[in-house]
Amino acid sequence: QVQLVESGGGLVQAGGSLRLSCVASGITFSANAVGWYRQPPGKQRELVATITSGGSTNYVDSVKGRFIISRDNAKNTAYLQMNSLKPEDTGVYYCTVQGMGVIVFLGQGTQVTVSS
Repeated sequence: QVQLVESGGGLVQAGGSLRLSCVASGITFSANAVGWYRQPPGKQRELVATITSGGSTNYVDSVKGRFIISRDNAKNTAYLQMNSLKPEDTGVYYCTVQGMGVIVFLGQGTQVTVSS
């Protein structure tokens, strides 16, 4: 059974930082692309960042230069370092395993709240 467990969310003031972690089990993590999505209050879920099995990264324009996605395959863990946080970054953040550009597995999410 595949499980993705996120942690690291919380309440932070604008301009602050958070580091999200995602620990995977039941899957060969290193062979898969990983993504972080977020769902702002009252809005649809959106892709924030992805990292391929080879380490190539991609970001939505709104987080470029502020967020960094990374992975440690030995630990079956992915990270999302979020800096210079803004109130519009508020939402539930989900870790995903991607296959052919779509979500194959989805974690339970972790809440990030950025106060102004």
